[in-house]
Amino acid sequence: MGIRCLMVDVDGVVVRRPDGTLWNRDSQADLGLDPKAFQDEFFAVHWSDVVLGRADLHERLGPVLRTIAPHLTSDQVTAYWFEQDSHLDHDLLAELAGYRDLGLALHLATVQEHHRARHLWEVLALRDRFEAMHYAADYGCKKPDMAFFRMVEARTGFAPHELVLIDDSPRNVESARACGWAAILWTGEERLADLMTEAGLA
Repeated sequence: MGIRCLMVDVDGVVVRRPDGTLWNRDSQADLGLDPKAFQDEFFAVHWSDVVLGRADLHERLGPVLRTIAPHLTSDQVTAYWFEQDSHLDHDLLAELAGYRDLGLALHLATVQEHHRARHLWEVLALRDRFEAMHYAADYGCKKPDMAFFRMVEARTGFAPHELVLIDDSPRNVESARACGWAAILWTGEERLADLMTEAGLA
């Protein structure tokens, strides 16, 4: 049996800022939020627990903001963050829709915490384009851990040789291949059809 499902990464693949910058590039000017302080005090300290579902985003973010940006609430910051990090690659989505029309299942496989996962699925309406989303906080593990790929297989019922990962991280691609999946490294510089052909998956 051949390929049955494309597992597509979100950040850097389905969601890509056109200029290649990070969502918080203008957070100092727009919000009075120092991106370095945010990285040092929130992401470096709390992100692992949040993204693996061991802690809630707002429970960890609120106290940090009271220290580094007391004029902001966690709701304000996450609303800005999610909006700035919501640029969909419509060309890729159109290509993916073509594969769906051919009978392939489309799923998301991504490193997200619960709140942004819900935003991606419901507000950005990725639920209309993909059958399911597999994400770190829901699984308690994340790419490139092999456990993540094995959990995806268990939840979907797809065998490794039926799955193709499309991801912008070389480590994730390598791990997927080590699990028996096919995998394509996405750079945004080539059409998906060409990459699928080059990989012998067309």
